[in-house]
Amino acid sequence: MTDDPAASFTRARAAAGVLFFDDHDRVMLVDPSYKDYRDIPGGYVEHGETPRQAAAREVTEELGISPPIGRLLVADWAPNDSEGDKVLFLFDGGTLTPEHLNAIRLGPDELVGYHFHDITQIHDLTIPRLARRLVHAHAAHHDSTTRYLEHGQEN
Repeated sequence: MTDDPAASFTRARAAAGVLFFDDHDRVMLVDPSYKDYRDIPGGYVEHGETPRQAAAREVTEELGISPPIGRLLVADWAPNDSEGDKVLFLFDGGTLTPEHLNAIRLGPDELVGYHFHDITQIHDLTIPRLARRLVHAHAAHHDSTTRYLEHGQEN
C-alpha cells in the first residue's frame, strides 16, 4: 500500500464523439481504417481540451467538416479490460445539412467510409457496448434528455 492517497484514484481516460443524423433519422457510423468495427466520429480528449472541443476537433479531422456540436446526449462510464477506466461523452450533432454532407472529406489516415443506418439495425452493425450507447443517445436526442450510463446501460 502506498502513502499517497491519490494513488487509489482512477485515472480515467476521456473520449468524446458525435452522433449525426440524416433527414430520415438514421445515424452515421464511420468505417475506421484501424478498427475492425464501425464507430462514430470521435476520439480521445487531449490535455487542455474539453470533451466538446475534442468532439469538434475529431469531426473536423475525420470528416473535414465543422458543423455545430450540440448538447450532451450520453455520459458513459465504460472501463475496458485492455484500455483501463474510461468515461465517454456523446454529443448531439443534429441532422447534417446537404452542404455539410457534400463537404465531407474523409481523413485518409483514419476513415475509409461512412454510412447512415436505422437505429433498429445498430446491434447488427457495431460492437455491443457502442450499440447500447447509441440506442440511448438516439432516444435522448428525441426526448431532449441526457443519460448517464455504465457500460452502455442505465443504472
